[in-house]
Amino acid sequence: MKIAMIGSGYVGLVSGACFADFGHEVICVDKDQSKIDKLNQNIMPIYEPGLAGLVQRNVEAGRLSFSLDLAESVKDCDAVFIAVGTPSRRGDGHADLSYVYAATEEIANAISKPTVIVTKSTVPVGTGDEVELILGKKLANDQFAVVSNPEFLREGAAIGDFKRPDRIVIGAEVDWAKDVMSEIYRPLFLNESPILFTGRRTAELIKYAANAYLATKITFINEMADLCEKVGADVQEVSRGMGLDNRIGSKFLHAGPGYGGSCFPKDTLALLKTAQDHGSPVRIVETVVEVNDQRKRAMGHKVVKALGGDVRDKKVALLGLTFKPNTDDMRDAPSIAIAEILSDAGANLVAYDPEGMTPAAEIMPNVEMAQSSYEAAADADAVVIITEWDAFRALDLRKLAGTMAGNVLVDLRNIYSPADALQSGLKYTSIGRS
Repeated sequence: MKIAMIGSGYVGLVSGACFADFGHEVICVDKDQSKIDKLNQNIMPIYEPGLAGLVQRNVEAGRLSFSLDLAESVKDCDAVFIAVGTPSRRGDGHADLSYVYAATEEIANAISKPTVIVTKSTVPVGTGDEVELILGKKLANDQFAVVSNPEFLREGAAIGDFKRPDRIVIGAEVDWAKDVMSEIYRPLFLNESPILFTGRRTAELIKYAANAYLATKITFINEMADLCEKVGADVQEVSRGMGLDNRIGSKFLHAGPGYGGSCFPKDTLALLKTAQDHGSPVRIVETVVEVNDQRKRAMGHKVVKALGGDVRDKKVALLGLTFKPNTDDMRDAPSIAIAEILSDAGANLVAYDPEGMTPAAEIMPNVEMAQSSYEAAADADAVVIITEWDAFRALDLRKLAGTMAGNVLVDLRNIYSPADALQSGLKYTSIGRS
C-alpha cells in the first residue's frame, strides 16, 4: 500500500516508520523545513528509544521518505493519515483543530484517485464529519472515505505499542474503507492483534474515554496516597492489594506527583468541553483535572515542608524533569510546577535529566542544569526525585549523602525503601508511606 503521513511529529513519525517496516511505501510530510532536513540526515526531532534505527533501516530500504510537498505526496496514495497536532486551544480548553482542517483542505485539492483519509490525530467526536464535509465540497463521494484510527502509543514504548498493540480501533462508515484499513494492518492480523471496527464517532470517543479513565486511575491512587500518609498505611501495598483484583488491574496505580505529557492533560480537557457542549457533563473527569492540577503544586509544598518550611537560599537538586522516563517531552511535566513553587519560595535549583535538559532549559531559565545526578546533588540541601528514570533507580545513597550539604531526600516516585535511605544517613520523604 502507498501511504502518506501528514505531520512528522511524535505520532506521525512513529506510525509512518512502523508502517514502512510492515512493507508499505510511506512518505511523511511536514511544513517544517528544518525538521525534514534533519530527518533526511537521520536526526530525530524527538527522543524515542529505537526510532532512529527504525527510520534509517526503512529509508535505506526505499520504503520511507520525507517531503515538504503535501500535494505531490498524497496524489497517488491509497490512504492519507492526518497526524498533525491538536493542542488545547488557549482560553477555553477545546482541541485546536485548525491544523487538521488545513491539512484536509490541501488533501482535497490534491488526491487523484479514491483515497481513504484517516484521522490519526486525537480529535473530538464529530471531527470526522467535518473533515468529510470539507472534502465533499471539492470531491465526489466515491473519491474518498473518512476513517478514524486513534493512536494508543506510550511515549518511551511507542514502537512496541504500535507493533504489538492491545487493540486497533478503526471507525469507518463504508466497506471499501474497511478493506483498505484491513490491508494496511494485515501484518498485525498475523500476530492476532485485536481489531475493533466501529462507527467513526465511536472510535473518536474511545480514545478520549480511555485516556480519561487512565488519568482517573492515576488521580485516585494519588489521593489514596495522601490518605495513607494521614492514617499510617502504605500506598504501595494498597496499590498491590487493589491491582491483584482482575477487575481493577495493577497498571496506572503508582502514586506520584501527578500526570503530565502530551495526551492526558489536553485530552481530559477536550473531553470535558465536548461533554459540556452536548449537555452531558462528566463530573468525575472534571474532578480529576482539578485534583491533578493541584497535586503538582502540592508536591512543591511537600519539598518545602521536608526542608522545615523554609527553602530560601537553599540549594535543591531535581532529578528528572520530563513528564515520564524514556522521552524528552516536557509538556505539562510535574517538574514545571514543582520548580515554580520552589523558585518562588527562594530556593536555588539545579537539575539533571538524561534526555530532557535542552527543552527544560527553555521552560526553566532559573534552573541550572548539571551533567549527572551526583553533580546536581553536590552541596545540595535536598535532592528531589521527580521522574523515575532507570538512572535514578540504583543511586549509591551513601555517595549521594556524602556529596550533599544537607540530608533531605524527597522521593516522589517511591523508588527507594525508607530503611535504605535512613541507613545511608538521609532524611527520607516519599509518597503515601510512613
